[in-house]
Amino acid sequence: MKSICTMRDICKAISSFEEEFEKAYQISLNEAMVLCTLHEAQSPLTSTAIAERTEMKTSHTSKVIRSVEEKELIERTLGETDKRQMFFSLTLAGEEQLKDLKCDKVMIPKLLQPIFAKREED
Repeated sequence: MKSICTMRDICKAISSFEEEFEKAYQISLNEAMVLCTLHEAQSPLTSTAIAERTEMKTSHTSKVIRSVEEKELIERTLGETDKRQMFFSLTLAGEEQLKDLKCDKVMIPKLLQPIFAKREED
């Protein structure tokens, strides 16, 4: 029972963080993860590769990609060898948005702070 209550508290903390994040940056956490994934890749990625790296389901990844594309934060290009394949990369606006994504505008929920502190040490 205690582990279920702990998971509930973690979910609530993440939900709260997501809500504040979206208010501060006008993009969702999933959209930000796609931007980060493309930035880290340093080269265009297919939607399948983005789904694998973010661990989102492919159908959800497609929705998120469409959303950040509509915001003009990423762009698609056709594959050179297979014109049916689409590749996605950051636009200049996407790069700028990513630079602005410092979580200092959003308070990390107390329950999650040890996780963030540990990541900063690594």
